[in-house]
Amino acid sequence: MAGIAVVMPRLGMTMEEGTVLEWPVAVGARVEKGAVLLVIETEKAETEIEAVVAGTLRHVYAESGTTLACGALLAALTENPEEAFDADAFSGSYLPPEGARSVASPAPAGRPVTQAEVAVSDAPGRRPVAPAARALARKLGLVLDRIAGTGPNGRLIRSDVEAYAAARERLVSVEDGVGLELLREGAGDPVVLLPGFGSDLSSFALLTPFVSGRFETIGIHPRGVGSSDAPAADVYPLDQAAADAAAVLSGPSHLVGASLGAAVALEVAFRTPERVRSLTLITPFVEVSARLAAFTKSWCQLAAELSPEHMASFLAPWLFGEALLADDAACSRTLRGLTRAVLRVSPATLERSRAGMLAWSGSRTGDLARLSVPTLVLAAGADLLTPDAERIAAAIPGAALEVFPDCGHALAIEAADGVARCLLAHLAAGRAPARRPG
Repeated sequence: MAGIAVVMPRLGMTMEEGTVLEWPVAVGARVEKGAVLLVIETEKAETEIEAVVAGTLRHVYAESGTTLACGALLAALTENPEEAFDADAFSGSYLPPEGARSVASPAPAGRPVTQAEVAVSDAPGRRPVAPAARALARKLGLVLDRIAGTGPNGRLIRSDVEAYAAARERLVSVEDGVGLELLREGAGDPVVLLPGFGSDLSSFALLTPFVSGRFETIGIHPRGVGSSDAPAADVYPLDQAAADAAAVLSGPSHLVGASLGAAVALEVAFRTPERVRSLTLITPFVEVSARLAAFTKSWCQLAAELSPEHMASFLAPWLFGEALLADDAACSRTLRGLTRAVLRVSPATLERSRAGMLAWSGSRTGDLARLSVPTLVLAAGADLLTPDAERIAAAIPGAALEVFPDCGHALAIEAADGVARCLLAHLAAGRAPARRPG
């Protein structure tokens, strides 16, 4: 049948779904190639989607406020308005890309969840689980506590189990019985992304589109994060995290780490320098301050008690600067993304990662002077948690420093464009940009 499908795009390696915010073009109107056709929201940003061809918007299948998976049908165009077009037949014949999954629009906040929709564990305080999700998890041998729920009130639904099972197929073994989830995108020299404490790769979501257009971008979910295995242990040591990262590298790579991920990148460079072509350290630390120790302790405690929404609200003032927090639209959008991200790291993983971070603290301060790889340090002037980034840059021979004066700790989210600019210059030149005075 005549018609051109408009689908939910995939913008970056971690994007699984998006929410339609606006259709600036009315049904029946003509849209030119390159004109804005719709606006969507991903985990942490609003994005204008341009028409890839000229045509007439004939039908919209996803109204504003609808959340759908990447590849889902959103609308249909035809070359001209006179063409015969059957919206139902077109929708019925559409086949989404392999691996795409449908995600229902979330229910309004506060809508009651009925017994027909969910089955609740007998244990008090447990989240609701849809019967179909429980049955599929049992069939596949999956542990429900490791799967994030995206239904109302955090309800675990069948599509969550399906997505988790698909992610398990991407695991790369780092030792017997332990596999890590790797996400890959783009081609060229490898750039490896290492997320920070309590974070997953969505913390780089706004950065990856810039990088993957020029490099092979490889994101690593450490132990206990996302779909990576979470072996029982009291501590996840930093040297183990570094060994895990080195184990999945096929050759010398550019390492990009944020916060705790920067500590892992440093440890890889110290232990296996032959695997590292360059370092980019975003809001790094080598010693855990009393404030950072207290903050992460509170994070671990509250993660077991608060809802994801309340947890995100607690984290935001610590992670972002005044400008983002004062912008109601940007803050609300960022909180929605942060809410989904905290679901991907369990309280047990937080405790184990924190223990490893505290054990590593101060162990490499004197070794910074012997680093010999090109290094770029990105510091946030309003960072409450790791304010020593400038001192770290000064201690590394030849390291370059870029300071974002008004930003908070989560720099790759709050200043993604600037971080991308500095990172790409660093990678392209083989060395970091010139040091900024002061």
